[in-house]
Amino acid sequence: MRTEYDFSKSVKNPYPQKLHQQVTVKVDDSTLSYFQQLSEQNGIPYQSLIALYLRDCALQRRQLSVNWLEATP
Repeated sequence: MRTEYDFSKSVKNPYPQKLHQQVTVKVDDSTLSYFQQLSEQNGIPYQSLIALYLRDCALQRRQLSVNWLEATP
């Protein structure tokens, strides 16, 4: 193995930027804790678990069902 390498003509890999896009999402504490616990159990970073879950939802074309509770006076 060389002690020095010449990277002066190297080009940054363009593909990683095309694979993922960084976003900011607000998540409540209990949801974040859930994914962090799964992360510890499976040895996968919690951010990756969230991304995998969202990808699975998109691939399965899951529809969100929201039932709002009526506020009582």
